[in-house]
Amino acid sequence: MNKDRLIKISNLIGLVSIVLLVYWVFIFISITVFGFKIFRENITESFYLSIIGILALMFGALMINIMFNLTKISDYISSRQEITGLKVKRGFQGIIFISSFPIVFGLLFGGDYLSTQKKKRVLIQATEYIVENYKNKIDNLFEYEYSEKFTKQTNEIIDFLQKTDEHIQSINFIVRDTLGGDQIYMLMGNIYIGDKGLEKKIANVYKCSKEEKNYLDQVFLKESSEIRFEAHDGDYELYYPLSMDDKTIVLYYSEHQRYGKFGS
Repeated sequence: MNKDRLIKISNLIGLVSIVLLVYWVFIFISITVFGFKIFRENITESFYLSIIGILALMFGALMINIMFNLTKISDYISSRQEITGLKVKRGFQGIIFISSFPIVFGLLFGGDYLSTQKKKRVLIQATEYIVENYKNKIDNLFEYEYSEKFTKQTNEIIDFLQKTDEHIQSINFIVRDTLGGDQIYMLMGNIYIGDKGLEKKIANVYKCSKEEKNYLDQVFLKESSEIRFEAHDGDYELYYPLSMDDKTIVLYYSEHQRYGKFGS
C-alpha cells in the first residue's frame, strides 16, 4: 500500500472518529442532563466504554500521519468554478451535520418515552396479575391496624408478592390513618420490627409531595380509581388503588434504574 493511500485512510479514520466522538459527547450530555433511560444495562456499559475505542482510532490515525509526516496542502489546480462548487458542497454538508443533532436528541427523547411507557405497562400488568391471582392475600391488607401482629402478617404478604414477578423491585401499600388528631398516610409492607417491638407510628408516615398527597386525597376521600405513574431520572413510581367494603388501600411500587429497558 503506497504512502498516499495510507494518508487518505488515516485521515478518513481520524475524521470519522472525531465525528463519532462529537456525537458521543452530545448523547452523553443529553442522557446525563435530561435523565434519559433508553438502553439495557449491558448496552449502556458498552456505550460508555465505546469512547475508549473511538479515542484509540483517533490516536492510531494521528500516529500514522506523524510517522509518514503527512502534512500536505491541497492542489489548487482546479478552476474557480470547481472551488466554488466544493465550497457549496461543504457548506451543505455542514448544514446536514448541524441539523443531525436535533434529530439525535429527538431519537433519545423518543427512546426514553418508549422505555417509560413500556415500564408503566409492565408494572400495571404485574399488578393486575397479583390482584387477580392472590386476592386472598390482598384482602388481608384491607384489615389495617397499626399493630405488631398486623405488621408481621403484612410484611410476609408483601415479601411474597414481591417475589411473584421479576419486574417488581419494591412493593408496599398505603393506607389512611390519624396521628394526634391529624389525617396522615402510612406506608406499610416492609416495616422492620426490632427487639423493642414495633416503632412509633410516626416512623412509618408516608412522606410525599403536595401533588402526591392531592392524588391520595382524591383516592381515599373521593373514591377515585385513577392509576398514577411517575418517572423521573430513573425513578419509577406506580400507585394502584384498590377498594373493598368501603375500605381503600393503594398498592405502591417504587424502583430506581441506572439504565433503561428499551429493546429488552
